[in-house]
Amino acid sequence: MPNVSTLMKNSLSASLADCQSQQDHRKIKIHRVGVKGLRYPIEVRDKNFESQHTVATVSLLVDLPHHFKGTHMSRFVEVLNAHGRMVHVCNVFSIVHELQKKLHAETAHVIMEFPYFIEKNAPVTGSKGLVDYQVRFEAAAYLDETDFVMWVTVPVTTLCPCSKAISDRGAHNQRGYVSVAIRFVQTIWIEDIIELVEASASSPIYSLLKRPDEKYVTELAFDNPVFVEDLVRNVALRLNANQDILWYRVEAENMESIHNHAAYACVEKELET
Repeated sequence: MPNVSTLMKNSLSASLADCQSQQDHRKIKIHRVGVKGLRYPIEVRDKNFESQHTVATVSLLVDLPHHFKGTHMSRFVEVLNAHGRMVHVCNVFSIVHELQKKLHAETAHVIMEFPYFIEKNAPVTGSKGLVDYQVRFEAAAYLDETDFVMWVTVPVTTLCPCSKAISDRGAHNQRGYVSVAIRFVQTIWIEDIIELVEASASSPIYSLLKRPDEKYVTELAFDNPVFVEDLVRNVALRLNANQDILWYRVEAENMESIHNHAAYACVEKELET
């Protein structure tokens, strides 16, 4: 038979008002409601080292029918905690479906943003340093249909072709950020997207460079000038060559070194139906 503690908990729960389940008469459906900004330690699959530990900022969201006053916020955190720390394309949908079930929702969304680290060797001296990249997983379920989008933001160096063409000495260059969102059939590694973007820019970014390395990357950028338009087109061409990618969106933003504004470009591949 139940112990005294269990009986007391059940009695307390029965006596507390459930305001969220009360009827709402305004007849307005809420399309997304839940928790945002929840920091949670996760373990992400790593191409070179099987997995790596990082900390994600998590959003857990569902729809709310018009006749319910509110949702049960604690259940979102319960679902996340119940699924452990290993996160990848396959198991993230178990979180989404559990949100649908536990919160009686038609749609559910799980968004995780986290820094992802890669050890890079400097191009000449081989000096090792960690570079962080921002990654975002967006998983969603609409009744029985599911959707997954992976975002990877990659810092790069870009050098202006026009500045190089018109200047007697040097050319202005700057740090750019390329954000790539993809839907895919087979798993695409985060590392592969980073490598693809870096190959499309004037030069990759490194965390540790000695003088021979700095000379190399400076001259590499000078030999490979790209406008922000070139950058997104270069990335798009490489994405088009991968038959496992169904859809993509590429955004590039150059933090201009001689202007007080940024240069921006975007290209998107339509999702085939």
